[in-house]
Formats: sequence, structure tokens, C-alpha cells
Amino acid sequence: MVQNSDEFRRRILSFPAIRPCESVSFPTLLASLINLSRSICSFKSKTFFTNKQNAANSIRLIEALLVFLEELRDDTWPSFEDSSTVSLCLSELHFIFQKLRFLLHDCARDDARLWMLLKSEEASSHFRLLLNSVAVALDVLPPPESDAEARELLELMRKQAAESNPEVRREDRRAKRRVLRITRRFGRGIAPEPADLRRVLEDLRIGSWGECGDEIKCLESEFGQECGTAEKRAVPFISSLIAFLVYCRCTIFSSIERRKNRPVLCETDDRSVKVLNPDDFRCPITMEIMSEPVTLSTGHTYDRSSILKWFSSGNHTCPVTGEKLMSVDLVPNLALKHLIIKKFQENRIQFDESRPSSMSVDAGSVAAEQAMALLANFLVRRLVVGTNEEQNKAAFEIRLLTKTSPFNRSCFVEADAIPSLLGLIRSTDQALQRNAIAALVNLSKHPRSKKIIVEDKGLEFVVEILNDGLTGEARQHAASALFYLSSVEDNRRKIGRAPGAIQGLIGVLRDGEDRGKKCALAAILGLLMHPENHWRVLAAGLVPLLANLLRSFENEDLVADSLTVLAALATRVDGAVAIVSAEILPITVQILNSSNSRSAREYSVSLLLSLCNNDATDVVPILVKNSSLMVSLYSLIADGSPRLSKKAASLIRILHAFNEKSSTSLDQEQFVRVW
Repeated sequence: MVQNSDEFRRRILSFPAIRPCESVSFPTLLASLINLSRSICSFKSKTFFTNKQNAANSIRLIEALLVFLEELRDDTWPSFEDSSTVSLCLSELHFIFQKLRFLLHDCARDDARLWMLLKSEEASSHFRLLLNSVAVALDVLPPPESDAEARELLELMRKQAAESNPEVRREDRRAKRRVLRITRRFGRGIAPEPADLRRVLEDLRIGSWGECGDEIKCLESEFGQECGTAEKRAVPFISSLIAFLVYCRCTIFSSIERRKNRPVLCETDDRSVKVLNPDDFRCPITMEIMSEPVTLSTGHTYDRSSILKWFSSGNHTCPVTGEKLMSVDLVPNLALKHLIIKKFQENRIQFDESRPSSMSVDAGSVAAEQAMALLANFLVRRLVVGTNEEQNKAAFEIRLLTKTSPFNRSCFVEADAIPSLLGLIRSTDQALQRNAIAALVNLSKHPRSKKIIVEDKGLEFVVEILNDGLTGEARQHAASALFYLSSVEDNRRKIGRAPGAIQGLIGVLRDGEDRGKKCALAAILGLLMHPENHWRVLAAGLVPLLANLLRSFENEDLVADSLTVLAALATRVDGAVAIVSAEILPITVQILNSSNSRSAREYSVSLLLSLCNNDATDVVPILVKNSSLMVSLYSLIADGSPRLSKKAASLIRILHAFNEKSSTSLDQEQFVRVW
């Protein structure tokens, strides 16, 4: 089968066929049709998990047609060259064969077995329609006058195509009923018997954790594409199938193995660990990306416009917890805003602070929700009473399930997973510690979890891993956990006062890999929202460390993150003095003049602005003397984003004001001397 980019973009059981153009020559059309037929015949060696007989009958028909077409090419095609009827017939067959190839590919996909089983009737209908179309096309095709054997073969193929009656096998119908029966049980909150799950997996010949994971990935792709449609009719159905497979993967298979580069227990589950994912950028009220995140006294973050509407409607409670607010003061969550802006810039999307981007809420079904609640209880029991290997697998599964789904996180919080995970992060087994702390990081994104972690002495445990974790990845995850915990104001104070917390973050920043450094910088940025922590990070030696790192950083993301932290420190006089003393000023100007990163340039300007406002005596005269700086600032006004242009303009005004003041003083001094 010819592989192309369209194959990977199309949905299952969609057939984006293209009719040959009318101007194509007869030899070219015939040669292309023969190649297409050979591609279809190559499926004979494939394994079909559903519609097996229908696929086999279709391939046999195309094999016979291939013989006919090759004879037509080798012996008699010149006699048909001027026949428009023959060309029209071959063109129609070409169009049908394209669709048939897509259909056979779908039926043979080893990562879409469950979906094709549930779509077996639809697939069978497609076989019936395509074979009937072949019969119609062959009826139009005039038989070769000079070749009796070819005429006989053509008549046989016509009859075979016309009499074909594709239908769903009894075994497929039975297996489909078993799956639907189990999903209905999920909908009633009843856990299925393991024997029933194994029987379905045997029907589909899914025999490993990796194969089950492949099926889930395929269904998630279908889920995402279905969510993009207007009707979204299949969304609940696909959601329940994903839940069925996830439940099987977690409860039936005892080991996790690599398959098609899927993650294994002892490895990280993503190549580039992100501090946040898009789900964390949503306002809990509108479920849209926040343009101006602000935090209430309860520690929960909302978009400013949506929480103000909540208050103006007469509500004086936290929308998430329902807790009555003693104060409605809104604290800007600058750390989160910085990360949202960075995410937009990474994806080359303009960040509009005046209007949040729309993002739909994840859809699901009752069966999927109940299945996840049952699975959460099952995995938490494994954490408590399982063997070391079972605990490790359970922690890994929780890590995967809570990575992107807020609903899954709520299920595991309700199932009381946090205390068990806190105990396991102190394990002497590297893989178990790593998976437990990673799962805990994901759960720490849930609103209730932050309070649970702190109350269960989790902060002490996390700081312990931050300093003495068995692997660099474990220490990195500990830094991420502190970032999420720091979204609550009281936690920022507690983390800052916790022995070894800030020193541990400095250690990860100094010795960790790039991903660990990013996590540490994000956590430090969050802690700086509490005033007490400014002097603590200064005393820990953060500024000289960042100065050294800026001189050696090749990763532009880390440069931008470092400048963001420095800009936050420079908002206070002691921070500005420390930054100037560490000789970071010339490095910042160099980055502004030479960096290709918009984030790095923006936070360079932010840092210079803060330094000018808090240490103007020493900084502004130095900047005024740098002629290249003005060139860079004016170019940012012309070519930068509105946000960056505004900052550049503010810095230019400060420098111009100093110049004018200096010029006036000099003129007055000259006037006095002359007089």
C-alpha cells in the first residue's frame, strides 16, 4: 500500500478518493490502475481483525481484475485507446479502488481493532457498496472482441461482484455485544468480571499492555477529531470505549513493555517535560484560556474578567470550593501568566490580553466517568497492599491517567491516592519513587490536593526528594510539585520557610538538566509572589548563579525564564542592587540586541525597566551610553507584539527623559560659566 501524508490525517472509515482527470492518457490510466490493484492485493498477507471474510472476497475479486488489466495492457489496450467508454470505466474503477484500499487498511490496522469491531456493520456496508460499484463499472466495460478468454474472465468478474453480499460475521457480532454489555455495566457503576474483560481481549487478539495502549491512542485521535465536528454525536461512545480499554490496561496486564516506542515503567513518559499543559491555563468558571489570571485568598486562580462577573452577580464565595470569602482582593498570578504567554509564543499564536481564547470542555460519558472512579479505587488499593512491582505499575498508571485530565485527577483525589503516593515517594526503588512523585505532581494541579498534601506533611517529603531524590528526574518532579503548591499564598510562605526548599531549588537549577532547570525557575517565580521570599532567594545566591548561567545558556527558553525571574527580583530595590552588582546588565543588553527569541527580548526589556525604576542612579546612565540599545528598542516598537512594543516605548521614554535632563543641566552650567 502506498503510504502518504493524507493517510495519517484522515479519519477511520473516511475515503478521500480523487477521480483521475479527463486529460490523462489511456496508457497512464491503465498503468496507475494496475499499480493500485497490486497495492490492494498486497493486503492478502495482512491480518484482518474484523470483516475478515469480506476483505478476503474483495481481494480475490481484485486479483482476478488485475490479471485482466495486465492482459489488457500487454495485448489489446491499443484497440481501446480511442474508446471513451473504456476510459470512463477504468477511471471509475480507479476511484473505487482508492476507497477500497483505504477500507482494507482500516480493517487491517492493528491499533484500531476495537473501533473497527464496533464499526463492523458500517465497514460491511462499505464493502457492499464498493463491490456493487465495481459490478456496475464492469457492466459498462465492453468485452474485448478478439480474446474469448478475456471475455469469459470479465463476465466471471461481473457475476462475482454483482452476487457478493458482504455481511458481518457472527463472531464479530458476539464480540461487539460483549463490549457493549461491559460499557453498560460501567454506566451503572458495576465493575466487570476480569474473565469477561479477558474474553473480549482474546476476541480482539490484544495480548499486551502495549497493544492496549496503541488502541487507546487510536481512539483518542478519533475522539479529538470527533470533538472538532459540529454534531459530536460519537463523543460519548468513543469516551466509553477509551475508558473500557484503560480499565483493561490497568487491571488485566501485570507488566508494561515497550511497543512502538511507547513508554516503559522505568522511563519518563514524555521527551520534553512541560511545567504546565493547556488544561492548567483554563479558568475554572469559563473553561477558557485565562488572559489575566488572578488568585483569590483560597488559593484558586481565575481569569480576572470571569471572577469579577461572579462577584458582580452577588456571589461572595470561591466558585470552586464554595468557601465564603473574607476578602475579594485579587492577586495577579504573574508566574502563570508568564507561562501562558510563553505557550502561545511557542505555538506562534498571538496572545490577546483583552479576549481569552476559546477552548471547549472535555466531553465524556457516564460509563467513562464511572469506569474511571472504579479504576481509581482499584489502583489506590494496589498502592496500599500491592507488591513492589504492583505499586510501581499502579503509580505509573496514575501518572499517565492524571497527566492531562482534570476529571481523572478528581477521581484519584476522591479515592485518597495522595497519602499513599506520599509514602511511596520515599521508596528506595528508583522507578517507584520517580513514578510516585510524577503522579503526585499531576494530582497537585487539582484544587483540593494542595491542602491535602500540606496537611499530610507532604511538603516535608517533597523537599526531601528535591534535595536527596534518587534520580535527577525525581528531583525535577519535586521542583514541579513546589510550583503547583506555590499557587496558594499560604503555601508560598510555608515553602519559603521550609528548611532546604529554596536551597533545593537552587541545587536543581545549578546541577539539573535543562528540564529540571525550567521546573526550578518556575517554582522560584511562584515563590517570589510572597514578599518574604525575595530576601531568601537573594541570600541563597540565586542572582550570581543566574548571572553565570546566562553567560553559558544555549537554550533560549531557559534564558527567557531566567530573565523573567530576574525581572521579578528587580521590582524590589534589594533585588535590583544585587542584579547590578552581579554585572547582569551588560548580559541583558547583549541578549536584547542579539537574541532571536521574542520571550527573551521581552523579558530583557522587562528587566531593564525594573532596574531603571528601582536603581535609576546607576543603570540609566549606562544604558544611555549604549547606542545599539536604542536601535534594538525602536525595532521592537516597529516589529514586536503590542505588549513588547509598549514595554520598549516605556524604556525609551525613561532614557529620553534622562538625556533631556542631562542636556538641560549641561546648558545651565555653561551659561553660568560664561556669565
